[in-house]
Amino acid sequence: MALVAATLASLSAVYAQGAEPSKTADEIMTDVFNRPQPESITSELSMVLTDSRGRERTRRLKQISATYSGVDKKIMEFAEPADVRGTSFMNWSYGDGSRSDDQWIYLPALKRVRRISSDGKGDSFMGSDFSYDDLAERHPQKDSHAIIGTENIDGESCWIIESVSRDSGESYSKTISWISKQRLMGLKREYYDTSGKLLKVLTVKETREVAGYLMITHTEMRNVQKNHRTEMKFGSITADSAIPEDSFTERTLARGL
Repeated sequence: MALVAATLASLSAVYAQGAEPSKTADEIMTDVFNRPQPESITSELSMVLTDSRGRERTRRLKQISATYSGVDKKIMEFAEPADVRGTSFMNWSYGDGSRSDDQWIYLPALKRVRRISSDGKGDSFMGSDFSYDDLAERHPQKDSHAIIGTENIDGESCWIIESVSRDSGESYSKTISWISKQRLMGLKREYYDTSGKLLKVLTVKETREVAGYLMITHTEMRNVQKNHRTEMKFGSITADSAIPEDSFTERTLARGL
């Protein structure tokens, strides 16, 4: 599954002839979640962090992801610059929604793999505007959904869907997503903090067809409270190549891709 996916994952595109107007919010979000996708992806991507004064930092990463028996597994490894090189992150998402994602990070300076606790999943991922939670695959069953309006984005008619977590201990009080009616994909998402204030806005900047799959390839996460933003952009992408399941282990995190 494509990263930043992750969070990005629940915003990714599906092929569809359009959705029936009679669909409920739950059905729409489930259709988005169950999109056709490659069995595996190998890719390179860049992460550009821009602070409130317009200063940029660029990071380059390698990524692999694949699905095995309903479990989506992915690894991101930083390749540049030198101060983050070798840092790796792994996420396992469970398709039935009954379990929270498992996440690990390898920090070369400490030479150890650390498991991300449930309390830490709301923390920033490597100083970016994405949290660990944002990089995970969020099952629609974890939220209650409601259609609260419609709006056009770049000429596409969208449902506006409010999603509220069924668990009071989550990082966000709610999210609001703009879902294209034609393509059944998310074009924008707002994240609200635990006090109900707008915290971040995720915007899809580019989609691209890869091996017959329509994929999100460029996103921006903007923290409106800190005036900071992070862009994630995919470069080369290879779909449906053979990736052994034993590639997704703590040993791989420490050894490198």
